[in-house]
Formats: sequence, structure tokens, C-alpha cells
Amino acid sequence: MKRIAIFASGSGSNAENIITYFQNNKKAEVVCVLSNNPNARVLERATNLGVENGVFNKGQLNDPKWAIENLKNLDLIVLAGFLWKFPDHILENYQNKVVNVHPALLPKFGGKGMYGMRVHKAVVEHNELESGITIHYVNEHYDEGAVIFQAKCTISPKDTPNDVAAKIHQLEMKHFPEVVQQILYPHG
Repeated sequence: MKRIAIFASGSGSNAENIITYFQNNKKAEVVCVLSNNPNARVLERATNLGVENGVFNKGQLNDPKWAIENLKNLDLIVLAGFLWKFPDHILENYQNKVVNVHPALLPKFGGKGMYGMRVHKAVVEHNELESGITIHYVNEHYDEGAVIFQAKCTISPKDTPNDVAAKIHQLEMKHFPEVVQQILYPHG
């Protein structure tokens, strides 16, 4: 069975969705959820679903020894609302095995500091007619890795950033686990 680690910084709705998706279809297993935020709700969600979880600090994340000890035998690392730049030493050991979901259609509205409501506010402020999600491989630059998948939604001139956030959340819930499975099992 394929093994997944999820990194998250916040509430963890995407992490929970991926965990339950694979608990139900048995094609892969989320073996751990790791967070840089000791107060992140994702840790409670993981505990409630019986998934090992833990907290780390920036020093640990940037320490290759910590990574070797905590990221053993993984087939994929999923960033689901993880707000720190991922270290090069992990990316080198997991080439094309670290993926992220971004709440916009990259390359628009990506880069350092562009996450969550900041993205949705920018979409509304720029009078965009559509937005969406981008699932991409993670590289050494924020939101610049190769695009794996995009899904779009229409944005109305009346939509608020909260309206955009709700539309994006629906796309994430529908597509993120399925795309993770396609990455793990490209031939079905």
C-alpha cells in the first residue's frame, strides 16, 4: 500500500478529506500528518481519524537528520495548506513526490505570501471571471513547480472573497484526493 505524509498549518479540511478518501478506498494510507503550528486544527482531525501526527519547528524541518527520521518510506508528501517554504534537502530526496494544492489558477495569484483569503481577495480585486485550483509539484520556488491538474470555477462580479473561497473549497474537496490517487497510481 502506498504511503502518504501530509503537511498542514491550519484547519485541515483538505487533509481530513484525503485521509478519509484513502481510508475508504484502501489504495493508499496517510501514515502521518505533520504541522508547524501546535494549535492547528488539523492535528485534532488527524487524531480523530486515527492518524499519527506531530508538530515540528523550522529548525527541525531544515535539519536533514530530522527529515530522514520522520519521512521514511513515503511514496508521496502532500502539502495541504502548509505555509512554509519546503526545504531543498527534502525536495532533492523526494523529487516529483511532493505536491501542493494552490487556491488559484497558477501562474496567476501565486508566490510568496499568496495563500488562503489573500488569494481570494486578489481574485476579486482584479475582477477575474474565473478562478480555480492548481495541483502542482513543489520545487524550490513558491508555486512554480510543474502543474499536474487545474479545475476552474466561474467568478461573478457580485462574488465576495468568501464566495470565491467557498467555490475553491468545493473544487479542492472534489479533486484533490482523486489527483493524489492518480499521481500514486498513474496507470489505474
